[in-house]
Amino acid sequence: MSGLVFGVAFSLGILTTLLLVPAVKRLAFFAGALDKPNARKVHQVPMPLWGGLGVFFGFLITLGVMLMAFEPLRAALTPRLSQHLMGMLLAGGVIVVVGLVDDRFGMPAKVKLLCQILIGSLMIWFGIRIDYLSLPLLGVVFLEPWQGVLLTLFWIVGITNALNLLDGLDGLLAGVALTTALVFLGVSLLKGQVVVALVMATLAGCALGFLRYNFNPAQIFMGDTGSLFFGIMFAGWSVVGLLKSTATLALIVPVCLMGVPILDTSMAIVRRSLSGRPIFQPDKEHLHHRLLGLGLTQRQVVAVIYFINILFGLAGLALALAVK
Repeated sequence: MSGLVFGVAFSLGILTTLLLVPAVKRLAFFAGALDKPNARKVHQVPMPLWGGLGVFFGFLITLGVMLMAFEPLRAALTPRLSQHLMGMLLAGGVIVVVGLVDDRFGMPAKVKLLCQILIGSLMIWFGIRIDYLSLPLLGVVFLEPWQGVLLTLFWIVGITNALNLLDGLDGLLAGVALTTALVFLGVSLLKGQVVVALVMATLAGCALGFLRYNFNPAQIFMGDTGSLFFGIMFAGWSVVGLLKSTATLALIVPVCLMGVPILDTSMAIVRRSLSGRPIFQPDKEHLHHRLLGLGLTQRQVVAVIYFINILFGLAGLALALAVK
């Protein structure tokens, strides 16, 4: 299939999100969904949240238009992939609702975790599950059904929270999502996974469209509405695509593609555990906070993290080429 199709999806994702976000911004102000400054945050004035709503609807519109307009994309939707797509769209919709409520009213960490587990269970019900792992030295290891369910839930909840915790500076998460989706797109094309590639091209376009309003100085924040949505998308589609491979090191590829959020979250869990604090308790010791503490500006910090994420992504792409 011509790469032009995915270029169209990328461009349409940019356009739809660019058009939708201003309306979402007005809606957030009207509904009182505002992020107010506090000691842990770096912004100084209340900022509208719910920016992820523009990303979500931009994603839905773009995906729908692409599937209607290009017959080869519809032909690539096997019954199993159609089931996966339906499951991912439902999961994405539900997680957006969770994010909307959390952004507006606040939600206890344990309640949000329970929602993520339930959404992960919904995805598993639609067949989005890790059934086996391809590991160095051991080869392909097939999992018992209960092992597959537990590992899939751990992966989905872990990746979703990793993206959520990374959202701490103007443009940070949107840029990381953009670079991750672009490399994910390249790996998917390399493996001939057309549907996954379409989703990644669309997500990349939506992320770039949102970045227009979110780069420092931001006009609107993505909020949990957007960070949870991107997290669920990357977690679920990596199970459908990247982890459905019997190639050695297949598990390492998605870990590299999402290296920055995974590393930052892992460090936060270790740090909080060693200090005796709850692992969900917020702090100002994330990677971006530490870089700010070195005297870098917000834009410089974001640029450094983009660069690190790109390096992780290129490592994942190189591995995907090596194990093809």
